[in-house]
Formats: sequence, structure tokens, C-alpha cells
Amino acid sequence: MKNKKTSMTLWLLIGTYLMGLVIARQVAWQPGITMGLHWSEFIKGMVKVFPCAFVLIGLFEVWIKRETVERTMGQASGWGGFVWALLLAGTTVGGMFVTFPVAHALHAKRAKLSVIFTYVGAAAICRLPMTLFEAGYLGGRFTLVRFVVSLPLVVLSSILMGGWLERCHYRISEG
Repeated sequence: MKNKKTSMTLWLLIGTYLMGLVIARQVAWQPGITMGLHWSEFIKGMVKVFPCAFVLIGLFEVWIKRETVERTMGQASGWGGFVWALLLAGTTVGGMFVTFPVAHALHAKRAKLSVIFTYVGAAAICRLPMTLFEAGYLGGRFTLVRFVVSLPLVVLSSILMGGWLERCHYRISEG
């Protein structure tokens, strides 16, 4: 019953938003029209990125063996697991829309929880396309300082969160 209620609420919100865009267009309300144009550009961008990203995620799930992920990013991986998580995060494209399915695939292949947190956190701050854009506008020194400050904090907070959740015997539901 809860899923049906949540689904109905979601469709109501989407319908209200779309109705607002139609009304904004009809009354020539410029902020609403601009919002609609930005939304359509966002959707076009996602349509370009999603198919390729999800094909790559599917290939990751099929081609990369669970034993490989367990060995390199699992419970016994040590600091190497965090290095692999940072490298994987740097190459992730498509934003957080792609990051979370990859994190789910890592979890399904038994990566350590703290390593998954490191991947998600690092993907939010050090994806290669974003880093190149930032370095071009703000300079390489700024980007380097940001990495030197933020990446250790991401790893440290991931270790703390992962360790705490493991001590609490937290399990992510499979359903």
C-alpha cells in the first residue's frame, strides 16, 4: 500500500510541475518558460548519457567477477580498496545518476561498505570531466589544493561511517 501511495504522490508532483510549465507558457511568464527550457535541456543530456552509462554498468556487472571486486575492494583489501574506489570515481561520467547504480553493483559484488562510501563521495567531487572544467576556470593550484583537502576527508569519513555501520550490523536490504 505504501508503494502505491508513494507512486501516486510522485505522479501528482510530476503532473503539477508539467501543468505549471504549460500555464507559464500560456501566460508568458518568463521564469517558468526559462525553467521549462532548462528542464528540456537536462532531459536531452540525460537521454544522451544514460544509455551508454547503463550499458557500461551492465557490462561491469557481467564481466567483472565478484571475486575480483572482493579481492580489490572487499573486506581484506586494505588501503588498496580506497585507491581503487578513488580511481573508479574519477572515471565516472554522468553524475550521481550513474554513481549510485555502480555503487549498487559494487555492493552486490561484496565491496566493503567504507570503500563504497569512498567511491560515492569521491565521485561527487573528483570526476575527471568536472575536474578538467574546474582546473580550466579556477586554475590547477586550486584544484590540487581542493583534492589534497577533500579526498582524505572523504576517505576518513567513509571509514568512520562504514566502521560504525558494520559495528551496528547494518545490512542493506536486497529487495
